[in-house]
This record gives sequence, structure tokens and C-alpha cells, in this order.
Amino acid sequence: MAEKNIKITTEFIKLDALLKFASMVGSGGEAKQLIQDGQVLVNGEVCTMRGKKIRSGDRVALGGEEVVVE
Repeated sequence: MAEKNIKITTEFIKLDALLKFASMVGSGGEAKQLIQDGQVLVNGEVCTMRGKKIRSGDRVALGGEEVVVE
């Protein structure tokens, strides 16, 4: 699984925004659909809440690609 680090300057970033910020999806609508379909993992578990707050140290995976938030 390809892994990359994403640096955020705020306390947290919402899951759908992170997927766009990390270029894992092309649009917010695509992010929303993938999250609702249960295709996104947060720290190894399926997450269907697109507004989930992702903080430093969290791992988000989608389709063989994983980002680590720092």
C-alpha cells in the first residue's frame, strides 16, 4: 500500500476535505459517495461519516493508497 504524509496546520480536517486535499479523489461529491459506500478506512476501520474529524496521527486509506496526517 502506497503511503504518504499530509501536513495540516489546523487542529483537525474533515474526512471528505482530507480526501480532496490529499488528491485521493477529484471532487467533494466523489468523496461523499466513496465514504457513504464504506470504501474509506480511518485507522483501519470503515468510516461512513464524511464529517469525521481527522487529527494528527490518524491514517486514512482508500483504494490501496494511505495517508498519514501529521
